Amino acid sequence: MTDTIDLLEAIGQDASLRHASAEDLGKVLAQAQASEALTAAVASGDSTRLSAEFGLMQNKTPEGILSPAREDEPEEEDPLEAPVPDANPLPSQK
Repeated sequence: MTDTIDLLEAIGQDASLRHASAEDLGKVLAQAQASEALTAAVASGDSTRLSAEFGLMQNKTPEGILSPAREDEPEEEDPLEAPVPDANPLPSQK
């Protein structure tokens, strides 16, 4: 069985393979005795099994990225955007 990484590299370097149909590429992979995961990925267009062959695990987003960068610093108000107090807070009495 040919190494999957080597086959992927060869496909990437050869324009005729890179733009070949799934059927044609499947024939080439069969001749090269490619892994089942690579053959299935080419046939279905789904790289899930190929990812499993490489031992990739799903990355989880660190919680630090989800929180504010600087929680301890108070926000400063922009004096130009501060609310203007009402000049006449009470209704006029006549």
